[in-house]
Amino acid sequence: MSCLADLNPQQRAAVRYLDGPLLVLAGAGSGKTRVITRKIAYLIQDCGMQARHVAAITFTNKAAREMRERVSELLPGRVGQGLTVSTFHSLGLHILRAEARHLAYKPRFSVLDAADAGGILADILKNPDKSGLRQAASVISNWKNALLGPAEALSTAGDEGQQRIALAYQAYADALRAYQAMDFDDLIRLPVELFRQQAEVLSAWQGRLRHLLVDEYQDTNGAQYELMRLLAGPMGRFTAVGDDDQAIYAWRGADVENLRRLGLDWPQLKTIPLTQNYRSSQRILKVANRIIRHNPRLHEKNLWSELGPGDPIEILQCRDDRHEAETVAMRISAHKFEHRTRYADYAVLYRGNHQARLMEEAMREARIPYQLSGGRSFFDRAEIKDLSAYLRLIANQDDDPAFIRAATTPRRGIGAATLERLGEHAGNRQVSLFAGVFDLGFQSQLPDRQLEPLVAFADFVNRLAFRAEKEPAGRLLEELLAAIRYEEWLYDSEDVRDARAKWENVREFTDWLARKGEEDDRNLIELAQTVSLMNLLEGRDDTDQDAVRLSTLHAAKGLEFAHVFLIGVEEEILPHRECLEGVRLEEERRLMYVGITRARRGLVISHCAKRRKGGGTVRCEPSRFLTELDGSEIRRVGGEEEDPAAAKAEGKRRLAALKAMLSSQSGKDTA
Repeated sequence: MSCLADLNPQQRAAVRYLDGPLLVLAGAGSGKTRVITRKIAYLIQDCGMQARHVAAITFTNKAAREMRERVSELLPGRVGQGLTVSTFHSLGLHILRAEARHLAYKPRFSVLDAADAGGILADILKNPDKSGLRQAASVISNWKNALLGPAEALSTAGDEGQQRIALAYQAYADALRAYQAMDFDDLIRLPVELFRQQAEVLSAWQGRLRHLLVDEYQDTNGAQYELMRLLAGPMGRFTAVGDDDQAIYAWRGADVENLRRLGLDWPQLKTIPLTQNYRSSQRILKVANRIIRHNPRLHEKNLWSELGPGDPIEILQCRDDRHEAETVAMRISAHKFEHRTRYADYAVLYRGNHQARLMEEAMREARIPYQLSGGRSFFDRAEIKDLSAYLRLIANQDDDPAFIRAATTPRRGIGAATLERLGEHAGNRQVSLFAGVFDLGFQSQLPDRQLEPLVAFADFVNRLAFRAEKEPAGRLLEELLAAIRYEEWLYDSEDVRDARAKWENVREFTDWLARKGEEDDRNLIELAQTVSLMNLLEGRDDTDQDAVRLSTLHAAKGLEFAHVFLIGVEEEILPHRECLEGVRLEEERRLMYVGITRARRGLVISHCAKRRKGGGTVRCEPSRFLTELDGSEIRRVGGEEEDPAAAKAEGKRRLAALKAMLSSQSGKDTA
């Protein structure tokens, strides 16, 4: 089958366009992933470009994995070998591994997660409170994403607080370099810095990656845009796929203006809109189109569908937030029973995580299985962080935070006083903790009972590091777990149930690493360097779980469901109380638009007359966004505006349908 088969005319034009830079404005549900995967196949099969010269970049490991699977179906055998399909951060890591020496890093540098990076920053700031630490980490992250180094940040810092954070930024950068470590933001910032400073390195990478395809382009920040701009070069060898109507991540640095910048940096930019929607009914698209027109937009586009009118859209007024949760749960139960659907066909979406609590209670009360999006990351679990510390230390002996965690978990006779003396000596000599262990000057200071476990630990790490590049990762992981007696330590330090659960997580993690090493032909060093970027929750297949999805609107982006309940659509919730004007209100409207367009057939939007808050109740105003919907497609239920006759007729219709169904079932049972 041709890679252009079954594409509509706009999709086909986007796949075939190769005369310069291209922006594909892909409306919700318009088949953007199909366009990207087919264009990859077109470049390789029809245009003769080698797969190693093509890179597709997206934002999550899950999206990258799904894209890779789709491409493998289009490019059988070895045709697609060498193709890059990755996140921005994975691409940055790949570049930095190859070019580490140009930045005075070893190829075995560590990638710190947010917790370890936060620990270093906390030490520099001398134990700030949690909000102060979060603020400092956020400011430094924003500086990095704006491509500002410590010196530039200090020169632009306004008040005393900003200047203090800028000085901490310098100390933080120095500490990371001393540990031969990077944080997530560095994985984009440092390649940009390298390409700006060394033209020959940039030229080599431009020769290696000859066409870039960037998914969810509206979510790029300043640093990601600059990385793409440098790699694409003046010819603009890229296809950017995005939607300004779905730009909802400004709070984490995404800049919708990057869509406009494309036309400024490449005046020859071609724009192709995709407007045929393959997901939602006509009614849903009609209200979505109406609400988003209240925002200024880069390009006007009107989504349309051939999927029929769909179910009537309802606006449901509830007495209070508990009544809202109970009503939604009851409606899901009744609708599922009546229409013989699966629980997985339903989603309940909301603006903030705090709205989930009552919804969870109502689901449990109604005995409805549910799945909560945005739970704790697998990598945030203590047992996974313990094992990851060993992997990081095996890959990079200069990683001091990993050294401290691995040396003390499980306990191996290395006490706090010993580590304190080691830290003081290593600091004075300006070497890592690991190197300090073998320093004769340090060894002469300690009695044997303190020195022996420390040297034994460092020797153990050295032996594993020596073997890690040559032997299968799975075998070494088994030896590591046995040597540190981690399972035994868990059962000694936890109750049986918790220990069993944690050990199962460790086994899942090590089995996954062993499998990954075998499938991708990677040794333990290579796996250790990328493990911080991989969220194993994304790697699990939850799609077969028959459960209602409870999710924030942000976490639901990219998903779709047959029936959506959008709850708490009130002033100061959606839109959020801190986003009631200007560009922030526009982003809230886009968030509402994203929620509406998750629905394939059924959509119910609810709001409350009052809501519990701080031990009392407050009156609530319906969201201004409800007045912006197309009234001809809306049926109001509950509250003063409900049409009593329509409500009575609907109740009779449902009762008759349920009686007929029960009668039919009874007939089957007696047959």
